[in-house]
Amino acid sequence: MKTSTSEGKHGIQWTSRMQLDDLDFADNLTLQLYTQQQIQEKTTSVAAASAAVGLNIHKGKRKIVRYNTACTNPVTIGGENLGNVETFTYLGSIIDEQGGSDADVKARIGKARAAYLQLSNIWNSKQLSTNTKIRIFNTNVKTVLLYEAETWRTTQVIIQKIQVFINSCLRKILQIRWPDTISNNLLWERTNQIPVEE
Repeated sequence: MKTSTSEGKHGIQWTSRMQLDDLDFADNLTLQLYTQQQIQEKTTSVAAASAAVGLNIHKGKRKIVRYNTACTNPVTIGGENLGNVETFTYLGSIIDEQGGSDADVKARIGKARAAYLQLSNIWNSKQLSTNTKIRIFNTNVKTVLLYEAETWRTTQVIIQKIQVFINSCLRKILQIRWPDTISNNLLWERTNQIPVEE
């Protein structure tokens, strides 16, 4: 990778003296560049440096997410166009063309909901105390929900979606159903939770 990046930096301004034009981990690589020309040059350079040491870039994994651009000129490797996509997954996180975390948060909520539903016999159990159920919720559902949350670009909308999901689960665990209601503060107090935004 160092060989292909030695010709100059054109990426996003990361610090006052450093530009970030790629993210790489093990055999995963993403390029962050501003123009189609920069993308084409870097892609060609990476492909050549890789080929020089006997590595090939997998055809099925060569994709482009275009962020905030009207340019649709193709980027090629060896005469083949790279496909354009709206989202891709990098190291378990979903990256979308808007640069936000919405798709990733939606996927995490879906996975947490699946984890919650798989444990329905626990939530309905008469033998387990509420305290035990909450501990199971924290370790088996909340961890799935908040996995890699520190990488999300959080907005009030995202925080609200996460909190609504958590509150809904907690109310079901406490068997609080409509028309019975309690405030969120009382719910958090009873379940020893802190709000997501804290």
